[in-house]
Amino acid sequence: MNSNVMKYKGQIGSIEHDLEQGVLYGKLLFINDLVTYEAESLRGLEAEFRVSVDEYLADCERMGVSPNKPFKGSFNIRIGRELHQQLAVKAADEGLGLNEAVQRAVEEFVVAR
Repeated sequence: MNSNVMKYKGQIGSIEHDLEQGVLYGKLLFINDLVTYEAESLRGLEAEFRVSVDEYLADCERMGVSPNKPFKGSFNIRIGRELHQQLAVKAADEGLGLNEAVQRAVEEFVVAR
């Protein structure tokens, strides 16, 4: 399976590339700090990612802080006027509000993965 992220110890990291420099790099996602890593191969990038996660989690434990950014449970989306209208009509037809309709769609998307 192809993925643009790596996972380790509950942390998620991005996988990016710089063709000019010939390197792979990434950063830990959904945290309050900036933690990056870099390597010349995928295996090397995964190893650097794991080291970065281990060091970051150790630092957080030492400082007594949560490593992960909290999520509010709400966010704004842009879907275009036509799709917005179609959503509102379908939600009304099914007796749902927009939030409930979007929540159901997101749940289906997440579970289907």
